[in-house]
Amino acid sequence: MTVSEVVVISGGKSSRMGRDKALLEFGGYSTMAEYQYRKLERLFDSVYISAKSDKFDFRPRLILDRYEASSPMVALASIGEQIPDRAIFVLSVDTPMVDEATIKRMCMSYSNSKADILIASSPNGTEPLCAIYSPTALQQAQKLLNMDIHRLHSLLEVSKIEECYFEEEGLFDNLNRPEEYRRAIEKC
Repeated sequence: MTVSEVVVISGGKSSRMGRDKALLEFGGYSTMAEYQYRKLERLFDSVYISAKSDKFDFRPRLILDRYEASSPMVALASIGEQIPDRAIFVLSVDTPMVDEATIKRMCMSYSNSKADILIASSPNGTEPLCAIYSPTALQQAQKLLNMDIHRLHSLLEVSKIEECYFEEEGLFDNLNRPEEYRRAIEKC
């Protein structure tokens, strides 16, 4: 199965950053959300941003969370409801170091996979918000959310998973705190 659609997850609370990470400037763009969006539109037929509301100063295609709570499971369930029949590449807005080669390698691996979820992994562990979710996995996310289960690892535990391993240090670093954001800005 080929992957032609990607969703940037940006509905988190950003509590450790102290302000909305999706709206921070990055890579020559006014927001990290637009940076990710523009990078990904060169690679996929359709790019969406998953969020609680339209908070952006550009016009992305949106998938609005259909549930009150904030969690990656809410985003996955909302994605599954709105795009029920296709495999979706999911990437967190706060992982801007994930590059084109990584994304292409994951999509190629998924095309040869029988997994419900193809998940990036590194020396730091698995990266469930840099993954490809099959329609089956997205349906399972909806079921878990209906049982008020928000832990993403619960979805991983009930899904057939394959890992796509990457050696590179820092590739999947999340920009959760102001000092991590400042370091990333210095690298760009």
